[in-house]
Amino acid sequence: MARNKYPEETVRKILDKAEQLFIEKGYDKTSLQEILMETGLSKGAIYHHFPSKEDIFYSVCDRIGQRNAEVLSQVRDDPSLNGLEKLRTIFKVSMQPERQAKMFSMMPYLLDNAKFLAMEMRSIFQEVVPIFMEPIIRQGIADGSIRTDHPKELAEIVILLSDMWINPVVQPTSPEDIRARCAVYNRLFLDFGIPELIDQELLDLLVKYAEMPHPPSPNQENRV
Repeated sequence: MARNKYPEETVRKILDKAEQLFIEKGYDKTSLQEILMETGLSKGAIYHHFPSKEDIFYSVCDRIGQRNAEVLSQVRDDPSLNGLEKLRTIFKVSMQPERQAKMFSMMPYLLDNAKFLAMEMRSIFQEVVPIFMEPIIRQGIADGSIRTDHPKELAEIVILLSDMWINPVVQPTSPEDIRARCAVYNRLFLDFGIPELIDQELLDLLVKYAEMPHPPSPNQENRV
C-alpha cells in the first residue's frame, strides 16, 4: 500500500467533515460510516489516525478550543483594558453564540458522559484558568479593578461555576433555573469588585439554549 504523503491534510479532512456532521446531527447520531462517506477515505485510513469516533470527537473539540484560545489571547493581551474590563470581555467572548451553539449541538449532556465531563474539567484547570483567567485577575489586583488575596482560587470558581453550574450543556436545565443561577452568580462576585459578569444579553442566550432540544447522550460503553 502506498504511504500517505500528506498525513496532515488527511487529518484535517477527517476533522473538517466530522465537525460538520457533529454540529448538524450531534455526536451520538453521527456514525463512523457517515464520516467515511463524507471524507471518501477507507476505514483503514481513518483508523490509522483515530482509533474511534470518540477520539475524532476529542480532536474536533481540541481544535475548536485552539480557535477560541486565539481569541481569548487577544483579549488577555489587550493593553487598552484593565483587569476587570478584560475579565468581563473574556467572559463574554468565551460564551460567544457561535462557540456555544456548536458545543450545544455536538455534545451529549456532560453529566451523562464521564469522559466528556473529565475533558471539560481538564481544560478548565490546565488551560483556561492558568493561561487566561488567573493572569487577568492578577492584572486586576495590580491595577485596583479587582479585589482579592486569592487570584487563582477566584479564577477557578468564576470559570467552574459558569461552565459547570450555569452552562445548560452540562445537564437539562429549565429557563427559570438558568435565570435564578445567573442572579446568584452575579451577586457572588460583587465583593471582589466584579459586577454583573452575566449581563442581559448573555442571560437571554443561556435561556435560549436551555429551551432548545438537546442531542441524546451516547452509551459510554459504545464504540463505533
